[in-house]
Amino acid sequence: MGAQCSATYDAIVIGAGIQGSFAAYHLAQRHRDTLLLEQFILPHSRGSSHGQSRITRSAYPQVPYARMMPDSFRLWQRLEAEAGTSLYRQTGLVVLGPVGDPELEGCRHSLGAAEFLDAMALARRFPGLRLHAGEVALWDGTGGVLFADRALRAVQDVFRRHGGTLRDGEKVLRIEPGAVLTVTTTAGVYRAPRLIIAAGAWTGALVAPLGLRLPLQPLRINVCYWREKETEIPSTGRAHPCFITLGLSQAPHGIYGLPSLEYPGLVKVCYHHGSPADPEERDRVPPGTPRPEVTLLSSFISSYLPGLEPRPAVVETCLYTNTPDEDFILDRHPKFSNIIIGAGFSGHGFKLAPVVGKLLCELSLGEEPSHSTAPFAITRFPGVLRAAL
Repeated sequence: MGAQCSATYDAIVIGAGIQGSFAAYHLAQRHRDTLLLEQFILPHSRGSSHGQSRITRSAYPQVPYARMMPDSFRLWQRLEAEAGTSLYRQTGLVVLGPVGDPELEGCRHSLGAAEFLDAMALARRFPGLRLHAGEVALWDGTGGVLFADRALRAVQDVFRRHGGTLRDGEKVLRIEPGAVLTVTTTAGVYRAPRLIIAAGAWTGALVAPLGLRLPLQPLRINVCYWREKETEIPSTGRAHPCFITLGLSQAPHGIYGLPSLEYPGLVKVCYHHGSPADPEERDRVPPGTPRPEVTLLSSFISSYLPGLEPRPAVVETCLYTNTPDEDFILDRHPKFSNIIIGAGFSGHGFKLAPVVGKLLCELSLGEEPSHSTAPFAITRFPGVLRAAL
């Protein structure tokens, strides 16, 4: 093959993170000849789909997501069967917050017959977690850990097995709209009648030349791991549950925690927020930059998880791409109906990726989406369409 590659496909997907990979997987399952493009060489840790673990849960304060979760669990199981590998560990999940908190009530609704745990029951289920006065804990038995790296590899493997083409190390330089779109990368020119853009923190830059100004804010997130203090009690083989906090005044954006899978003896506890970042410059943080999230987490850990050392043992980086309301964008380009955009997953998209990929696939094929995409419309943000193209 020469330096330049030229080919025509039924569909092109830009971005081989978990969302784009699932969109491509669903297209290939429907026998569409699909090209999945990734700017970095895989595997990489530059975006939002790396690392070994993500939380999954049925408990969701917002109805649209709660409605999508049963479908998502089912599709994760289907992928496990197709890939012949385990992608999920059911640990259970504790939702912690003040009595009567509206988001906590929303979670309770989403679970149907949810059980509140009193201090005794909590001590049994999650010995390390402390409740404080005026707080309650809700139990989501479906909650657990998704093995992120493994899941991304599995969905890409099954995509390829269904005849899909994955080209990594190819950055998109230009998108030319039309009934047949043209996508030019650093290595080739590709054409297709439909395009899905799921480029994470790079989405804003890709759609700007198409006259769209999406309110996407990439955030640098500190992913923190905390060492368990030396205890006389040998830790049982059973993993602790995951947890999330809602409505705590000291942590307005919420804190989440996962049992130690990546690093034995370490627990992953993170703040669901970070500082604005340019995805190209993500790791260039000047030394001595204050890390208020880490300080906030240290004080949370001293108070709620006294069995952990209150200083992080490892701090890694991840990107969120947030919308102003932290709801996803899953929609057609308002001017070019064969360009579909999936973006703004705001740090809670991984668990929903099988359904998101399905919706993006359905939108690109002109089908009625299997879930309402009304909450995810681009038009909810005023002034996104620029007149001059």
